Amino acid sequence: MKLNKVWYGIGFGVIAGILDVIPMMIQKLTWDANFSAFTMWIIIGFILSVTKFKVKGILKGIIISFLILLPSAILIGWKEPISLIPITAMTIILGSFLGYFTEKFGNDKN
Repeated sequence: MKLNKVWYGIGFGVIAGILDVIPMMIQKLTWDANFSAFTMWIIIGFILSVTKFKVKGILKGIIISFLILLPSAILIGWKEPISLIPITAMTIILGSFLGYFTEKFGNDKN
């Protein structure tokens, strides 16, 4: 059975969400913060898979991830600006991962 690009985007979004939530759970952050981060990555995976943006997958993943994160980052940074450092790092790492793999495996030629 051939999966289309949307399902790859959602699937890789689930993986990125799990990778993002693991350190959050170790830090014993609240369930709503964990759930918010997890669902954000699923949504990013979906949007990456349906967006026609003429840049390489890695850059596309980083750009879209930061655009989706921005409203939350403003709220987080207002109260706890130091927490934006790990959030930014994870967004770069997971955004590039998600962009790369969504482009590679979600390609219509596969």
